[in-house]
This record gives sequence, C-alpha cells and structure tokens, in this order.
Amino acid sequence: MLITGARIEGGAAADILIENGRIAEVGTGLSRAGATRIDADGLVALRGLVDLHTHLREPGYEASETILTGTRAAAAGGFTAVFAMPNTSPVADTAGVVEQELALGEAAGYATVQPIGAVTVGQKGERLAELGAMADSRARVRVFSDDGFCVHDPLIMRRALEYVKAFGGVIAQHAQDPRLTEGAQMNEGTVSAELGLAGWPAVAEESIIARDVLLAEHVGSRLHVCHLSTAGSVDIIRWAKKRGIDVTAEVTPHHLLLTDELVRGYDARYKVNPPLRREEDVLAVREGLADGTIDIVATDHAPHPAEHKTCEWAAAANGMVGLESALRVVHEAMVETGLLGWDDVARVMSESPARIGSLSGHGTPIAAGQPAELTLYDPSARASFTRTDLRGRSVNSPYLERDLPGRVLWTIHRGAAVLADGALVEGVSR
Repeated sequence: MLITGARIEGGAAADILIENGRIAEVGTGLSRAGATRIDADGLVALRGLVDLHTHLREPGYEASETILTGTRAAAAGGFTAVFAMPNTSPVADTAGVVEQELALGEAAGYATVQPIGAVTVGQKGERLAELGAMADSRARVRVFSDDGFCVHDPLIMRRALEYVKAFGGVIAQHAQDPRLTEGAQMNEGTVSAELGLAGWPAVAEESIIARDVLLAEHVGSRLHVCHLSTAGSVDIIRWAKKRGIDVTAEVTPHHLLLTDELVRGYDARYKVNPPLRREEDVLAVREGLADGTIDIVATDHAPHPAEHKTCEWAAAANGMVGLESALRVVHEAMVETGLLGWDDVARVMSESPARIGSLSGHGTPIAAGQPAELTLYDPSARASFTRTDLRGRSVNSPYLERDLPGRVLWTIHRGAAVLADGALVEGVSR
C-alpha cells in the first residue's frame, strides 16, 4: 500500500509505504510497482486512534453491542485499538472472560481489543478480583476498573493499587461517591434547580479523586481517573501532578463540547454518567487537556438499545455512543479553537492512551519500521452527523443532526484497510 501526499500529523506532506503490516518508508516521491495507491492529498495522517474506555457489551448484553459491531464502529471513527470495559455478564473479573473477549476481537479483525479487568469480584466493591491471573493470562491485562461503579472502600482501593504494582498495572477509577449521588439525575446547578431534577454535585467526583491521588502517593502506585468532568477535578489533578504523584486522567469528547443546558429538553440521549456539566466546566476541561493536566481523550462509548433511551428521563439509561464521532468532536472543541494541533491530537488520542494501557504496537510514530496503524482524516469536510454515520448496533448518539467538522476516510489496521474511502471493508477477519 502506498499512501501519497498525506500531511503527517498536520505537518508537511509525505508518502507512506506499507509492506507486510509495517511502515516500510516515509518520504517524498515514493513508488512501488503493484502497490495499492491511496491519494491522500489534503488529508491528515494520524497514528491509529486508541480508546482507553469503550463498552463493547459482549458477553451478556449483545442487544446493545457486540465486539464485532463495536469494533466496526471503532474502525469507522479511526480507532485501531479499543480497551473493553469489564461491565459485561459475566463480569470480566477472571482470566477466562478476558481471554474470551480477546479472542472475539481477534476474530472480528477491525481493531485490536484489549480487555480491562474488574478491580473487584462482580464489580461489587467487596473483594479483589483475580488481578494477577488476568495479568498473566493471554489477554495480558494491565488496566483494571470497576467502571460504572466507584471503588468506594478506601481499603479495597489501597489494596488494588498495591497489588498492580507487581506487574506495572494501573487502576482506572470511576470517581463517584455513591452516597452523594443517590437518586441524582443530572448536574447539580441552576438547570437542575429549574427543572426540579435531583442534582449530581461536582464534589461527588472531586472528593474521590482527591482521596485516590493521596492513596496512590502513599503506596507509590499508578492511578488513572476515568471521564473527568469538572473544573475542580482538573485543579486536583494539576495539584497532584505538581506534587509528583503518578496519576493520569481522561476526558470524554462530550464533556469537551456539551453542557447541562441540553437537558432542558428531557432528551435522554443527553443522560450520561458523569453528567453533562456547566459551560465553566467545559472550558476548564478543555484548558486541562490543552496544558497536559488531562492526558487523553477517551470516548466512554456506551451503547444502549432504543427502549432504554426513548423513555422518560428518570427511567433512561446513562450513556452515549461515541466512537464514530470522537475525532470530529475533538476537531471542533480543541483544534478549531486553536487549543490543540494535529500532533497534539495524535498524542492525546493515540500515543498516550497506548502508553497508559501498556499496549504495544499502537500509538507509535509514523516512521519506517513501525506497525502500520494509521488514520487518514479529511479536516476540510463538514457535514451533519446522521444515523448513517453510526456503524455499531445502537444509535444513542448526542450528535445526531448536529453539524460537525471533518471526516475519517481511511483506517489502516495491521497494514490493511478496514475503512476505505469512508466505507467499512467487509470480511476483514484474519
């Protein structure tokens, strides 16, 4: 495969020659007889995107998503690797379940699927799961999370942080004090007061983050904060990093763009955990991502069947699909505003998530000898985001009918196209 004229991470245009699953050469005026040629004039070449926070729902909740449909959605969004969250049925808290997920991802072929193991048995927060067995399994799990549930017991959290040190693992915390969010329906603030909906206070997130960075410092272990969403949380992470604590954090695309004002229409597509916050929080997390306080963007792709969203607000499930729209939203929120360049996008959506998750073969530079995991993106395009853009099983996107910039045209995984000129390639299993 010969890609010609692509702007490498937004810089100078160059050609990229791919052979045997690797980048053979990067330069100008390249040629190779018999190569499949892709004219990438005007396109930005990025390292294949890596999502550290994806809900693929399989096993157990295949009505929402499967590993096959979820990785097709990933490929459509430019992702070549996704980390699968453990809130499946059965919960991914044993070596057997994570190895099953790994095998299903390999069979699908659209993106690398790296399982995340649960911190506690059944995500119940009572006793540690088989962390060591999952780490030693064929899935080689290095990220553990009870996402959807906070590891609220400080002793359990401390023990988990201590345990993963032995194999270089990381605990990814869903920061939500359950006692402070009982019955909560949206962000606590002016809008919740006007609508009469129970508020979800920022301190419920911030207090857990504050506790956990101190625990991580105490035991000398790695902590990752999932879907950070408030200005106060940014301040705590900034303080912790200045103190030298080994903490990383992620922000979702929707928390970079959307606010709690959208809840006024009671459209459950906007119901998510953590909730959409105030405009002040959106600006703060953008600044935190721009200055490096927040390390990565992660989608928190959370598919649900229609009946779980087309109902009254209080009964609706939390969550949004986000794989297909993520790069376009980051383009609007961070690139068009001048806060990030395309090289920064490569860092926060590929290099850093692969590093945090200890995932080899992804997030590597676009250079000779590196694995051919690439995304070709048209930054000049602009169009309404519609259901035809969604390639997974569920359609609970908050961006439907919203104008978004850009378009992912090619996704190259293991040296072969899984998305070609905007269309998914069928039969890629290998």
